[in-house]
Amino acid sequence: MVLNASPDIRQQIEQTPVLQPQTGVRSSPIAAVVLTGGDVDAIAGLLTLRERQPFSVLATSRVHQVLDDNPIFEVLARGIVARQRVMLDEPTPVPLPDGAASGLTVTLFAVPGKVPLYLEQPGAAPALEETDQTVGAAVSDGRATLFYVPSCAAMTPALADRLRGAAAVFFDGTLWTDDEMIRAGLGPKTGQRMGHMSVSGPDGTLAAFAGLAVRRRILLHINNSNPILLADSPERAQVAAAGWEVGYDGMELTL
Repeated sequence: MVLNASPDIRQQIEQTPVLQPQTGVRSSPIAAVVLTGGDVDAIAGLLTLRERQPFSVLATSRVHQVLDDNPIFEVLARGIVARQRVMLDEPTPVPLPDGAASGLTVTLFAVPGKVPLYLEQPGAAPALEETDQTVGAAVSDGRATLFYVPSCAAMTPALADRLRGAAAVFFDGTLWTDDEMIRAGLGPKTGQRMGHMSVSGPDGTLAAFAGLAVRRRILLHINNSNPILLADSPERAQVAAAGWEVGYDGMELTL
């Protein structure tokens, strides 16, 4: 199972033997792709998986509508690639291509977010919402659960309660500060405007997780302007001192 299909999924497959063909040039072991939103970062890689190999795409109705509305995704032949709609807060078995159970379940849950940039209406900033537009995923094998939240605009009491005491959480680490991209001359929008909470600050990720007793905390979806990517930066030291890890290509963990 793959969580989101990012634009660089081909590179990820090439660097990860377990994702590569096992018995033939197109025998992909990827049985399912779980989508947590309709952003380009989450869905563009689906086009790389158009090799007429069976797998399932699991997502909310709203995210599936994004795929349905764009005919380019019809390259994923519907008779081969199943599009499975997942209801919020309902544990859903992750299927194998032959219909057998994988032993995993995924539960999608709403987190504060916004519509993808390319779906914004001109002239007005979209409101943050907590619907099936932007979701997190809890993946469980019945013994341990991993939480995956690559995009989140704010920590709510409900989200904090859900994550409290978790064995492992991958969480949105896009920006260190809200105005980071503006100050770096990389764009006109703040992190909040893009639907991301900052890692630092009184309302940031480090502060929000301080009392949640999450055993393993890993930042991902990190923008290239974020100084935590530099191993010798003071921001990286602050993250480490707070008990966080910075995700990297090829990272593996066992729960």
